[in-house]
Amino acid sequence: MSNEFIWPVRVYYEDTDSGGVVYHSNYLNFMERARTEWLRSLQLEQDDIIRKYDIMFVVRSLSIDYIKPALFNDALIVKSTIQKLGRASLTFEQFIMRHNDEEILTRGLVKVASLNVTKKRPAAMPKAVYNQFVSL
Repeated sequence: MSNEFIWPVRVYYEDTDSGGVVYHSNYLNFMERARTEWLRSLQLEQDDIIRKYDIMFVVRSLSIDYIKPALFNDALIVKSTIQKLGRASLTFEQFIMRHNDEEILTRGLVKVASLNVTKKRPAAMPKAVYNQFVSL
């Protein structure tokens, strides 16, 4: 396994403003989908994690740099890497790029916390989940 995950995204009309430019919050949606699909590729379905371990992943903080706009009908990729792994958190660096030339359009740094669903408090990831990330 690699500590990099790439997820393709196509920009639909609904993702854009009236000028055909991707609306700023949709970049976050693209990044969220890429993180979810990465978990899925590791056989870590978020609803299964909630049921089995009573934990969920929540965004604790993020920063985003909008470098160049993505446009209607662009074929994009979201490239994700884990920058830091803690027992109760992960920090992802994510880039949104045009698929054909890998021009960086947006960079995000997203810290995700492991939260106990019942107590609504931070909790260490279960070993089975944590070990999936260590093995990357």
